Amino acid sequence: MSAEILDKNKTIDLRKKHIGPSCKIFFSHDPIKIVQAKGQYMYDEKGQRYLDCINNVAHVGHCHPDVVKAGAQQMELLNTNSRFLHDNLVLYAQRLQATLPDKLSVCYFVNSGSEANDLALRLAQQYRGHKDIITLDNAYHGHVSSLIDISPYKFHQLSGVEQNPFVHVAPSPDVYRGKYRADHPDPATAYADEVKDIIDKIHKKGGKIAAFIAESLQSCGGQVIPPVGYFQQVAEHVRKAGGIFIADEVQVGFGRVGTHFWAFQLQGEDFVPDIVTMGKPIGNGHPMSCVVTTREVAEAFMSSGMEYFNTFGGNPVSCAIGLAVLDVIVKEDLQGNALRVGGHLINLLEKQKAKHPLIGDIRGRGLFVGVELVKDRLKLTPATAEAQEVIYQLKKDHILLSADGPHRNVLKFKPPMCFTMEDADLAVEKIDHILTDCGVFSGF
Repeated sequence: MSAEILDKNKTIDLRKKHIGPSCKIFFSHDPIKIVQAKGQYMYDEKGQRYLDCINNVAHVGHCHPDVVKAGAQQMELLNTNSRFLHDNLVLYAQRLQATLPDKLSVCYFVNSGSEANDLALRLAQQYRGHKDIITLDNAYHGHVSSLIDISPYKFHQLSGVEQNPFVHVAPSPDVYRGKYRADHPDPATAYADEVKDIIDKIHKKGGKIAAFIAESLQSCGGQVIPPVGYFQQVAEHVRKAGGIFIADEVQVGFGRVGTHFWAFQLQGEDFVPDIVTMGKPIGNGHPMSCVVTTREVAEAFMSSGMEYFNTFGGNPVSCAIGLAVLDVIVKEDLQGNALRVGGHLINLLEKQKAKHPLIGDIRGRGLFVGVELVKDRLKLTPATAEAQEVIYQLKKDHILLSADGPHRNVLKFKPPMCFTMEDADLAVEKIDHILTDCGVFSGF
């Protein structure tokens, strides 16, 4: 166990003094000081072990030895500006492209999901010189200024700030709580028609669509699974208008959905985005990310005459780590594990739904699962306070889970991919006890 450098209270005091006050931490009224992690577990300064159900950054497991070794060995040998020729960059690009449809063949390596999505917007707006962007309600794409503009999850929190006139918000394709629900005869078409209507309105005002951007599965928006066929129809409308389709895989890529390596592939083999952005799991905690696009879009970007370079994106150490992550996913069959364990987790949760009226909906794919809590299953009244109570009670049981969605009432599972059947059993058992015993739910 790593030696504690500072007393926990001293760490808190220094954080309050030197770290920006808007930089929030988990369990703010009683934060956990984490000093070590391995696999799906995290450890505090006293050696207490916590089951990590939320850390989709440590994709193949915290501090995976193969990943650590790859990074350390390359760091001892060379790490330098990405403008020097180096094999790791091209070998990693080749390996990554092999997981994607053939037409997605050109990579730009950057350092974070935010940087990837910002570059994707630049590519899209340069493609035909169009400016207008369509995003989804409750979407989150990153923390830089260009992405706050297209992230209703964030800009709805700002008071008195005008929305960027080039940004247009389409309804989230949520078939549980959204405008068109599971009982609708064709929710995919209905939601896609909403995008078409936005395009028509933009054209009437003289605007031109650069891109539609969507998380392949909405995460911060509440673990939303779009109906199959939605992306295909949206892409048809957007491309007809001269725009392109950007699929944000920052939270959900690299086998998390189990059946496929990329979450956009859940829509079917006939759907291929024009740009895919990646981050978080790509480096298992190391800061790296990527934008992959078509040769046509890449050449249009080059035609602007502005050279593009990124000092650290795709550096030798980052690419060595990225290669190791891909190796571990295959070697340990983590995509298959996500399918098996995720299916088991959903089955367990469905049994809890039958038992506890507070659970309104269970939804997810692989190890990306949401549990929406409601006070009334007909009115869908969000059980926000109850969701927070579950989170804090689980913390007492040494299980780390979080709640999200526009109403903060969706418990979200997105653990490291080494999560086991036994881990799922334990987490759901504790949730069952909390929903059964906790006084806040005595009315159910």
